[in-house]
Amino acid sequence: MIPALPFLPQTYAAWPVWAGSVANPVRFVPLAKKAAVRLWHRARDFDRGSHQPGHHGGAVGHTALQVLHALIFDFLNHRTGRLDPSYAAIAAKAGVCVRTVATALKRLRELGILNWVRRCAESWQDGRFVLEQETNAYAVLPETSWRGYRPPPEPPAAPWPGTWGEPAPMPSALAQAALEDDPAAKAQVLAANAMTPLERALACFQRSILARDS
Repeated sequence: MIPALPFLPQTYAAWPVWAGSVANPVRFVPLAKKAAVRLWHRARDFDRGSHQPGHHGGAVGHTALQVLHALIFDFLNHRTGRLDPSYAAIAAKAGVCVRTVATALKRLRELGILNWVRRCAESWQDGRFVLEQETNAYAVLPETSWRGYRPPPEPPAAPWPGTWGEPAPMPSALAQAALEDDPAAKAQVLAANAMTPLERALACFQRSILARDS
């Protein structure tokens, strides 16, 4: 009697690769470290600013922020823009499981923070043409493409000279020293605040007088 064979799901894929995978080379776009760090802080502010009372986290979510942090600070090559770690590598750096990485990446793409291209490689094995899955090629997108993101307001401009609200100018070292009665205090103020050659010369002269009298 022939034992029953286990049921195997039918597949129509010629090769075990994800649909939409491309074999052509992917062109990465360089991203300066300063710009990448700014995007990370903007994403964190996005999450904080979208937090709703009674809910855990904001629009981005804590786990997606962990994954984004790992991508930017552990895997991104700022000079070339290359960003293609595996799910397992991301999970190890972010401290989460592989399934959580997949969910977090999906959330980042839904918000327009991240995008990627599925890649595969062409090869010949035993005379057969074969496609093999490779890691995704990721790109961190600028905040102008983020869905639901509101940029922070611009800081107020400094007041024009002579207008209301302009900080009062600091008195000169000579004016500050004139307020002191003790000669040692005068010398100390001059030495600490001297800016001009005259003030530095007076500070040196005052110190020499104090040294002579002592």
